[in-house]
Amino acid sequence: MVFFYSHAQEKKDEPKYGINFTGFVKTDYFFDSRENYTIREGHFLLYPKERVFDADGKDINDKSSFNFLSIQTRITGKISGPDAFGAKTSGVIEADFFGNENAAFIDNNGFRLRHAFVKLNWEKTELLFGQYWHPFFISSCFSGVISFNTGSPMQPFSRNPQFRAQHRLGNITIAAAVSAQRDFASPLGSVSLRYATLPDLSALIFYESKNEPAKTELLFGAGLDYKMLQPLLTTTNGAQTFITNEKVTGLSATAFVKYKTEPFTFKLQAIYGQNLFDLLMLGGYAVNAITDSLKNSVSYTTLNNFTAWTEFHTNGKKVQYAFWAGYTKNLGANESILFYSNKVGGTDATARGANLQSVIRLSPRVVFIQGKFNFATELEHTTAAYATKDANGKLNRDQFGVITESENISNLRILFSAIYNF
Repeated sequence: MVFFYSHAQEKKDEPKYGINFTGFVKTDYFFDSRENYTIREGHFLLYPKERVFDADGKDINDKSSFNFLSIQTRITGKISGPDAFGAKTSGVIEADFFGNENAAFIDNNGFRLRHAFVKLNWEKTELLFGQYWHPFFISSCFSGVISFNTGSPMQPFSRNPQFRAQHRLGNITIAAAVSAQRDFASPLGSVSLRYATLPDLSALIFYESKNEPAKTELLFGAGLDYKMLQPLLTTTNGAQTFITNEKVTGLSATAFVKYKTEPFTFKLQAIYGQNLFDLLMLGGYAVNAITDSLKNSVSYTTLNNFTAWTEFHTNGKKVQYAFWAGYTKNLGANESILFYSNKVGGTDATARGANLQSVIRLSPRVVFIQGKFNFATELEHTTAAYATKDANGKLNRDQFGVITESENISNLRILFSAIYNF
């Protein structure tokens, strides 16, 4: 990726050592027309909730709400230091007040780590050690929406402890990364990746060119990701416990493009994903067979999805207009599904949006810029197509998890933000 920090210099050949703090203060004011699946007091919106009826037949989730929050406020420390191993060195520490716990808000306004990495930069090669965006979050081509969800669940969204290497060959750069999980984890937590004893493996290739006289930039590329999980260490049958080593693997691919001119910028990303739950996207895995009924051993199949988002925005100095659109579709599984749970007879889901056929979002915005101060307003219209039920109360989906009949549920979010950059 093209990282945002460049080595600062005090004099021509004398590097500047120390730390420089940047960031922003941000307050969001938002209204929702319906109950939604969200993170942290509704701040991070995913998609509207399905219909749930009370005893009078009224939809419980048909309820509007509002909230005011400043917890996205952020501080970033950019560190420079002496050369090492013949390379320029740099580092970044970044945190905000979003907290780490969602269920009971016990660390509301909690100070949390976002990024923490160091880099070694040679003339054509770069090494990164630490916590940074997952390789499918393209740092030079991601959604510029005002909403804190950054386009989720269409935009891949995850920060991972990792080791990443990239090498530049003219306008072409190749990159590879091995990643673990922490704050953004698979359905049963980061331990399921650790038990698999193989990190998340990613590879990227991209082309980037800049025409300074014409003030244009072109970026396009593609990437692959391979992930293996071991959901369980043991299974049980009555009073007996048995070791299990059953794993589930997923292969995902992405392609992206960005074209920037002086008056406007265009971006597009598409993803075919297997088991991308940890990237705050639809999907996960399910049980497809019981392999040993005496030991309650099971095998798994991934839940797959296709996602695409695009964005067009102007680059005005005082006012910027933009339109963002995203779509994600549940493609089901490659093998028939026995049930959705983490163990035989269990009830804990290992998938996000297994009852969804698709989600679509349309989001226009306007940003008013005055020096370091921005006012921004944005509309998010998100529609989720939920599986309907048959006469027996079962969801209308086939044996592979593909939704066959659905109904649309929509939410309109009206967002206004005040942002002060420093």
